[in-house]
Amino acid sequence: KIASPASIFYLTHKQKIMTQDTYINHKIGILAIETYTSHQYVLQSELETHEHVSPGKFTIGLGQKGIALTGDREDINSICLTAVHNLLEKYDIDVTDVGRVEVGTETLVDKSKSTKTVLMDLFPNNTDIEGATIVNACYGGTAALLNAFLWCDSNAYNGKYAIVVAGDIAAYDKGPARPTGGMGAVALLIGRDAPLTIDLRQRVTHASHVWDFYKPDPSKETPVVDGVLSQVCYYQALEDVYTRFCDVMSSGDVFGLKDYGVDTAKDTYFCFHAPYNKLVQKSFGRLCFLDARRRFHSTTAADDEEDDELKPYLTKPLEETYTDKTLEKILKNKSSTMFHEKMKDANYAGQWIGNTYTGSVFFGLASLIDRLGGGDGGDLSVGKSIVMFSYGSGALASMYRLQVRETTTSKHAKFSIPKMSSTLQLTQRLESRQKVAANELDLALNTRAEMHHVGAPYTPVYPTEGRLLPGTYYLKEIDGQWRRFYERISVDADFPVVKEEDVPLAPLSVLEKN
Repeated sequence: KIASPASIFYLTHKQKIMTQDTYINHKIGILAIETYTSHQYVLQSELETHEHVSPGKFTIGLGQKGIALTGDREDINSICLTAVHNLLEKYDIDVTDVGRVEVGTETLVDKSKSTKTVLMDLFPNNTDIEGATIVNACYGGTAALLNAFLWCDSNAYNGKYAIVVAGDIAAYDKGPARPTGGMGAVALLIGRDAPLTIDLRQRVTHASHVWDFYKPDPSKETPVVDGVLSQVCYYQALEDVYTRFCDVMSSGDVFGLKDYGVDTAKDTYFCFHAPYNKLVQKSFGRLCFLDARRRFHSTTAADDEEDDELKPYLTKPLEETYTDKTLEKILKNKSSTMFHEKMKDANYAGQWIGNTYTGSVFFGLASLIDRLGGGDGGDLSVGKSIVMFSYGSGALASMYRLQVRETTTSKHAKFSIPKMSSTLQLTQRLESRQKVAANELDLALNTRAEMHHVGAPYTPVYPTEGRLLPGTYYLKEIDGQWRRFYERISVDADFPVVKEEDVPLAPLSVLEKN
């Protein structure tokens, strides 16, 4: 009996890699990217003082520099509206050329009506748009992206663009997890003949059932978190996908990359899901650890003197190494140079914005493109690669590779890495934000918590003038039937400059309550 083409992917590990003769590479991938985060932020150093913790607890212990915040004027619908509308405008996309819109998030304002349906207001006279909202902690955006990739790669593809938007407002109860919050959304334009392309044969996925982070109470934005377990789950998922990803990339009959690993992946950058920067750095060190273990077990001896410190750990069960502080220090020292070369620029935005859950790994991608993708000697040039690692609690994770190329069709001549970089201006936008006092984070999150308990109708109290940039959507009201209505700050609106901390972000009504 002859196996069907669909079954060739999944029968065995060896058969999982299709041969060059059976796979048609349509150069699917990312054509354009746009980000959104709030115009206000708090310095983590000032948050340390506000929370009465030792200096460096958040800036060094977490590796974070700033945290974006928002009051009750923004929700998951508004930030996705902003990101997608700005993407359409900046790249002059005809809305009738869009055939799929998919949302990834874990922030819900309705248990039935999806954010994707709210976004349909951006596509007048075009109701033929597939896609829905995918909900999963931190991973929903990647699931949405893979769906869009597969749609563009399929025989049923109709030639239209797909748009994926991933975003969240990461809110935590008062306590040690609150400094790991943040907010933002990233919109991606997907299609064929892309300047940032994926070979779908190079993706691997991890799925398991764990209770590391979850949101059982629909009346609250904040999660239940087991921090220690969550870090271990992150490590386990990363190590699982990385090990199999290296196997895939080392399959010489298809990709010709012998003994693939962090240290042999030339001209390659890495983007990780980033709850906080210190976890990313420690996780990158563990990839180097896995490389050393693989070399050791394949040769029965360490390859060089640099591995001498690691010898006691190379035969230990991995689960016994997750909380070993001595090993953690060794790995940090050994991987430091490579970490800065391969991940520093991708981590920049996340250090200043905080965690954006489903949007986190894509903010890393945007940050990398923004900082290294410039046309005049930008290092993110044709032929370079980006390995993406996405993790979501519960748990789901994937690893895949993107490659930089030049588009070949006249239709897509306007899409390129330098174009993305010049359009994003992400570093400049982050540097131009308004710094607010550290206590504003508590005030904003307290107001958001109260909004979830007050019920309907509800009118937001936080200001828009001088606080929301032109082109930003905001929540106008929730009526008596729980319907949400949004308006947009005109792109031509004047934006008065509010000097840092001269005027409180929170309105008087909130200040009086607190």
